[in-house]
Amino acid sequence: MLTPSILILFGSQTGTAQDVAERIGREARRKRLQCRVQALDSYDVVNLINEPLVIFVCATTGQGDPPDNMKNFWKFIFRRNLPPTSLCQMNYAVLGLGDSSYAKFNFVAKKLHRRLLQLGGNALLPIGLGDDQHDLGPDAVIDPWLLDLWGKVLGLYPVPSDLSVIPADTPLPSKFILNFQDETPEISSEEQHSENRSPGELPSEHKPFLASMVSNQRVTTESHFQDVRLIEFDITGSGISFTAGDIVMIQPQNSASDTQQFCHLLNLDPNRCFVLQPREPDAPCPVQLPHPCTIQHLVSHYLDITRVPHRSFFEILACLSHHQMEREKLLEFSSAQGQEELYNYCNRPRRTILEVLGDFPHSAASIPPDYLLDLIPPIRPRAYSIASSLLAHPLRLQILMAVVQYQTRLRKPRQGLCSSWLASLDPRKGPVRVPLWVRNSTMTFPSEPNTPVIMVGPGTGVAPFRAAIQERVAQGQTGNYLFFGCRQKDKDFYCESEWQELIQRGFLTLVTAFSRDQVNNNAASLQEEKIYVQHRLREHGALVWELLDQHGAYFYLAGNAKSMPASVSEALTSLFQSEGGLSGPDAATYLTSLERAMRFQAETWA
Repeated sequence: MLTPSILILFGSQTGTAQDVAERIGREARRKRLQCRVQALDSYDVVNLINEPLVIFVCATTGQGDPPDNMKNFWKFIFRRNLPPTSLCQMNYAVLGLGDSSYAKFNFVAKKLHRRLLQLGGNALLPIGLGDDQHDLGPDAVIDPWLLDLWGKVLGLYPVPSDLSVIPADTPLPSKFILNFQDETPEISSEEQHSENRSPGELPSEHKPFLASMVSNQRVTTESHFQDVRLIEFDITGSGISFTAGDIVMIQPQNSASDTQQFCHLLNLDPNRCFVLQPREPDAPCPVQLPHPCTIQHLVSHYLDITRVPHRSFFEILACLSHHQMEREKLLEFSSAQGQEELYNYCNRPRRTILEVLGDFPHSAASIPPDYLLDLIPPIRPRAYSIASSLLAHPLRLQILMAVVQYQTRLRKPRQGLCSSWLASLDPRKGPVRVPLWVRNSTMTFPSEPNTPVIMVGPGTGVAPFRAAIQERVAQGQTGNYLFFGCRQKDKDFYCESEWQELIQRGFLTLVTAFSRDQVNNNAASLQEEKIYVQHRLREHGALVWELLDQHGAYFYLAGNAKSMPASVSEALTSLFQSEGGLSGPDAATYLTSLERAMRFQAETWA
């Protein structure tokens, strides 16, 4: 009798959907089921017609978009020429991961579920819709959904009578084996993993370009609470090309002190060299790691030790722990009943993997090196809007970056891995090279030279519009209207001199909103009401309406996704009524028509 096989496919942007998919894979193996866990775009989708049981785990990104590692699958599955009986042999289940504060909550999972039904697939159970906004996070939905799933699956494929379920506290085999080498060869690991591209091959996540950092300039005053940097890279020889609205992906590294502390906690020799070997013969090794590789490189460049750990971290660490008290606490944190306590311990204060290992020192010291890649996810690249145009700065790429730092109840301030790492680099003290590559954005600007553009970019949201304005000015295009918002004119008014010069040359109309500005330069006296970009849009409603309705202008929005996009949309529908004479429903329809015509575009981030 053949062992039943389950295929688990994930589409993941930040790693959460992948973590859930791997959790489902572990549970399947404990139930003696063969399973494969793959990113959707790494799976040959034409084989889907032969799969008896597939579980899809999908995140939704941005404005209802699929994650990057399922975009090819997405295009294929929505081909109109696919027969409606294509998947009639396939049982399936869909689990979505989303955030209900976004308008298109779990849009990708919902749309995929409907499409699989259209193609003849048999849904084993209703779609699961995990929500980041729930007090316990997506696990509040995932836990009961998985109980239902395994009830259905084991009805189809019961555990063989001569075998038993592998207990949850028994470790499964690691995904990889670290074969340590007796001798440590000379390894220039950065060169090995980054620069061996074929002629004409563009930089990518697997083969980034090591760009020289040219400058790293703080653009807020030293007295301002927020450190914001304008950073320039030299991309000579990379083959990289980009236009306004495109995104640069940057691969960060852990600090030397964090790397050293991790190795100390786990009793690892950073200089030891190993060759990674998959336990399953067909499983690939991470392409980002050189062969051979040192522990130092693995920890500093690959393992995401400063992220907040997923629940699965506690599950695996509990299996590996030999210390009774620590093991009991780890098992509690990994149980369904312990999720509220785990949230208070880990998620609420944003405690990192490194800090958790410090709290469980006996367990940390007993982790076998083979399990490092099971326990700790890889460092993910960070996306930044490109803030410059090649037409204005040939062979250069600039970003406008806020250094992430905030306080929780923990004594040590929380820091963003990538922004803190980039901020620490100083090209004046010696050569600095940063792994990066470029990907296209969904934001595109009109090709017609006389089309006006209205750009709303508070804070670092102005970055893609700086690129667009530079590009349009180089092409001689006027009709550039920028609504920029920040706290105070003399502290965080990015690129002020650049805007003033363009205003004098007739290339830019600038409207500013300073939310906490001083009155008469008196530091002790702030303006009575906070003024944001949405207020300025209402004040300039007649101009905005004329540009949109009479001149075919395009409207762009970029910045924090929390409340600003909804406030701007509300301001627009309000001015459509006050200036255009539209009714409430007609104003909403007008805004929708702008979105469909790509004349209203938004690029927002959490």
